[in-house]
Amino acid sequence: MDKAQQKISILGAGLVGSLLSISLAKKGYDVTIFERRPDMRKAGAIGGRSINLALSNRGLKALENVGLKDKIQESCIPMPGRMIHDLKGNLDFQPYGKEGEFINSVSRGGLNWLLMNEAEAVGVQIMFDHRCIDVDFDTATAVFDNGKSIEADFLFGGDGAFSALRNAMQKTDRFNFSQEYISAGYKELTMPPAPDGDFAIDPNALHIWPRGEYMLIALPNLDKSFTCTLFFPFEGETSFASIKTEADVEAFFNDKFKDAVPLIPNLKTEYFENPTSSLITVRCSPWVKGKTALIGDAAHAIVPFYGQGMNSGFEDCYVFDQLLEKYGEISDALLNEYQELRIPDGNAIADLALYNFIEMRDKVADEKFVLQKKIEKKLNELYPDKWIPLYSMVTFSDLRYSEAIARGKKQQEVMNEVLSRPDIEKHWDSMNFKAIIDQV
Repeated sequence: MDKAQQKISILGAGLVGSLLSISLAKKGYDVTIFERRPDMRKAGAIGGRSINLALSNRGLKALENVGLKDKIQESCIPMPGRMIHDLKGNLDFQPYGKEGEFINSVSRGGLNWLLMNEAEAVGVQIMFDHRCIDVDFDTATAVFDNGKSIEADFLFGGDGAFSALRNAMQKTDRFNFSQEYISAGYKELTMPPAPDGDFAIDPNALHIWPRGEYMLIALPNLDKSFTCTLFFPFEGETSFASIKTEADVEAFFNDKFKDAVPLIPNLKTEYFENPTSSLITVRCSPWVKGKTALIGDAAHAIVPFYGQGMNSGFEDCYVFDQLLEKYGEISDALLNEYQELRIPDGNAIADLALYNFIEMRDKVADEKFVLQKKIEKKLNELYPDKWIPLYSMVTFSDLRYSEAIARGKKQQEVMNEVLSRPDIEKHWDSMNFKAIIDQV
């Protein structure tokens, strides 16, 4: 069948659904997106419960594939490293990678807005206020709460962590599904520009206040503000449940994040008015059933601590596009290869993201961790093809997540032995680095 005659339905006009629609429309498919919410562009809704996003190599590669990389990078702020704030307000900058390597802070709402506009510009129709309540997998038919039933040649679920398509799949035989909430939730706070109109803190860094069981982070925005996010246990002695009054908020922040307090003038108001949101990991298989397939968070929602949620969803779109180049058309064989490639990688980045929560809140302030980063940087400089730090494999390369995690585990075993050596902190720069590389 001619591509122009093939109808594609996509559930969800979020980041991944919009990008997939652009990719398919540019290949000649007749694409319609069905979004359960009203048009965010008309409502003017850019904020809300949306942790700022860190756009990196995988996401940029997918955007470049549809000709949008340069346009979107205009709205990004580069962050070449983490800025660690200790309890006394001392700062420690930790580069993410080599000179010239950085991640990009970007507004979720602003990026979504741009992608929807681009989708419509290439002929995609977006139908708002269409909440899917059921799916026929064999006919790629979506049933909506307004009584409509829309049939297509193929249907994709890009409708997020609580996907309607995945919910329909869960009611079928031999569908594996798990979801896991971590004990922490998150709340957003605002750090406005300084009185002189400039950024209140260094904009070219992801700021972290690591405090063991919890942390505060801040990412820069184009308007010179920062979006701050408190990751905090729901329950316990120090938690959302235990902080009940404005006095509690003031005392807690002055004790744990003192240098940030003067920079968040509406702290007490925002703390109680802004929502407290949960963080979920979703794993499932298969991703394909009949003429339908899951993509992005609908298939593999992850916690945000590796900055890979959007990037992994965009990589789904890129991999799918490459398979279209291989097969020439959407087919059962293409869909099966898509899930065979992406399910192991979805599971791998879920594991990595959960681990990085511990790294960000605990380890970035640990002396051994900082020493490991120095040793790894030296190894990478001396043997760039044989030792690539795990963070660089995930963030600055397109090595499969499943391969990165396997390689990272092997390297960590070697590093554990190195770090256990007597007085390593005094003599690390005079070690036999070739002998270390030979162990990998």
